[in-house]
Amino acid sequence: MTRKALPFAMLAGCAGLLFAAAPARAAIDWGSVPGKSIVLFYPGQSSYEWALTESSMSGAKAFRTEGKNCDTCHIGEEKDMGPQIVTGQPRVFKTGEKPSIEPTPIAGKPGSIPATVKFANDGKNLFVHVEFQEGSQPDAKQDPASATKVTVMFIPKTAKEATRTGCWAACHEDAATMPAAGGAERTKYLPGTRAKLTRQGGGDALKPADELAKMKADGYMLEYWQARLNAGKPAVGITGTIFDKRQEVTPSQVTAEATGTGGNWAVTLSGPLNGGGGMIAFQPGQTYQVAIAIHAGHTARRFHYVSYERTLAIDSGSADFVAVKK
Repeated sequence: MTRKALPFAMLAGCAGLLFAAAPARAAIDWGSVPGKSIVLFYPGQSSYEWALTESSMSGAKAFRTEGKNCDTCHIGEEKDMGPQIVTGQPRVFKTGEKPSIEPTPIAGKPGSIPATVKFANDGKNLFVHVEFQEGSQPDAKQDPASATKVTVMFIPKTAKEATRTGCWAACHEDAATMPAAGGAERTKYLPGTRAKLTRQGGGDALKPADELAKMKADGYMLEYWQARLNAGKPAVGITGTIFDKRQEVTPSQVTAEATGTGGNWAVTLSGPLNGGGGMIAFQPGQTYQVAIAIHAGHTARRFHYVSYERTLAIDSGSADFVAVKK
C-alpha cells in the first residue's frame, strides 16, 4: 500500500492440546514484568474495504492519501467507539452521523473490555500474559465449545497491509457474517492473495500458484496464538496462520494456561521463539506488530473485541511492548 489513493485491485497486490496451569506460570514472575493497559472494543461489521472507503469511514482519506495508520488516530477512542457500535445505533461524530455497522446487536453486550498485556521470553520461548475483565456478558450461543477466547495476532513487516491496519487487513466485506458474504463461509484472508479486490472483498479467485508460493516463502502471512477458555477447565492452546484463509496448525506449538473468576481472567500463552513449521522466528533487535482479540459470551467470528496494532520488540528496543528476558 502507498500513501496515494489506489484502486482496490492495486491495493490487493501490495484440534488443540490441553495444558495444566503450572508450566508457563512457573517460568515467568509476571509481577516483575512491566505491562501496558489497552482497551479492546467491539468493531461490528467494519472490514478492510470499509476502512478504505471515505463515505463509510471518516479516517479513510487520511489513511489513503496522508499515510496515517489506524492506530495514529484511534488509540484512545476505543472506550467511546465500542459502546456506540455495539448497540446498532448510528455512530456520532463531530462532523455528523455515520450509519450503523452492527445490524444484529447482542442485547446487553458491553462495548469494550480493559486489559493489561505483558510480554517476556526465557531465551527459548515467547510468553504473552493478558489480564482482563470481560464484564457481564450475555450468552450469544454462537460457540458452545468456548465461553471465552483470547487471541494474539503477530504481524511481520512482510504483511504490509496489516502493519498499517492491524487485523482489519484480514477481515473482509465478503467473510462469513459480513455484509457481502452472501451466505459464504469464507474465513479471514490477506488481501494480497486475491486476484482482484473490490469494495465487496476479494472473493475466492486467488493469484496464480507460483505467486502465492513466493509470497509464502517471503513470509507474507499473519500468525495467531489463541487460548480457548471455559471456567473450571484447562485452557486449550491453538496455533494458526492467516494467508489465503485462516488455518489452524496441528499439533499446536502454543501452550495456554488461565485462571478466572467472575469474568476476571489471567491468561498466559507461550510458544517457541525460533518458530519452525512455517511459523515466525522471533529475532532480537527486530520489531513486530501485535494485536489482541477477545471473544466473550460464547461468541464467534466477528462478534469479538479487538485492539489496534501495537509494536513488539524482543529482549530490548523501542516498542510498545518489549519481551524482556527472564
